[in-house]
Amino acid sequence: MPPKWPREPDRSDPEYRRLDDIWTFAAHVAVFSSINSGMWFFNIFLRANWSWAVGMTAIWASIILVHYLYVFKIADYSPKI
Repeated sequence: MPPKWPREPDRSDPEYRRLDDIWTFAAHVAVFSSINSGMWFFNIFLRANWSWAVGMTAIWASIILVHYLYVFKIADYSPKI
């Protein structure tokens, strides 16, 4: 069961915004993992020669890296005064 938020969720609340960004990143990684594992499974299982699979994985992985850098390194979650 996910943790309950102790107060009314508000996107202007820095703690809530940070938690929301982390959950969004986790969902992004989950979708990436499930789609890419399925794609590579069928690529190997069907002995297909999907040349686009490597490019798709590389591009999507770099997008996830940028998303990670934003959420954990760049984003400023300090309260606005």
